[in-house]
Amino acid sequence: MRRGLFIGVILFAAQREATAQCRVPAGSNEGKLLAFYTAPIVFTMAIAPEELPPASVRIGAEGEYIPKPNPTIEQTGRCFTQKSEHTSLSPVFGRPRITIGGPFGFALEAAYLPPVTIARATPNLFSLAVSQARHFALGPVTNGTTLMLRAHGTFGNVKGAITCPRSQLQQTSPTSPCYGTSPSKDTFHPDMFGADIAAGFAPGNRGISFYGGGGANRIDPHFQVGFTDLNGNVDRTQVELEKPVTRATIFGGLTAVFRQSLDLGAQVYSVPADVTLFRLMGGIRIR
Repeated sequence: MRRGLFIGVILFAAQREATAQCRVPAGSNEGKLLAFYTAPIVFTMAIAPEELPPASVRIGAEGEYIPKPNPTIEQTGRCFTQKSEHTSLSPVFGRPRITIGGPFGFALEAAYLPPVTIARATPNLFSLAVSQARHFALGPVTNGTTLMLRAHGTFGNVKGAITCPRSQLQQTSPTSPCYGTSPSKDTFHPDMFGADIAAGFAPGNRGISFYGGGGANRIDPHFQVGFTDLNGNVDRTQVELEKPVTRATIFGGLTAVFRQSLDLGAQVYSVPADVTLFRLMGGIRIR
């Protein structure tokens, strides 16, 4: 009898918590949304390519506006009942970062965004990059050209109410989406790594450098639903791509250095298949 009761409890718990894995193609609306929101989190270069002195340190920050995706791809239905998702948790994204110069033109970059809620999003993201730059003098009237190779990666998560925000909750139809009183607690994992090559050009001695480049990111994002309805049923469906995909990237920008200790910059970063972004950067240098 005890064994029967134990099995009954297990079956009851299984009925109350639905855990499923939904694998989607990259071309589906769910796949496009996963890729769209991975792009703003890519750990791009912060300044024009340059050879930092060994043991030098740059402490900086970056920020960007996150555009809204096309409403068409917010109409999801492959993994759930078709509905419009509330994917825009925050209109901006930013993070602090640190760069340490090494020998032979190498540099190590790192960034950590702690779980502090911004708008309706709570990130917990770690990024790391390794680069090598080499300077080529081009004559007495310019500061020459600097080439840089760079590898980077970002891991962690962003939490927020995406599938069922408070504005979409309802208590009239148990068979319709968002039947409940508490917003969902969803988690987005924008896992990725990539590589870039860039060239920077400094005309004259005014401390301004222009740069451009391209690369590729291998992205493997996935999304975890966390919603409990009025009947106590828990939905923990995980949405992920059928397989990781590679996205080509192009970017360009400028960096202005003032008195060799402060820099400000702007960058246009584009993942042609997904979104184009505009970023602002700034930093203080300690040599």
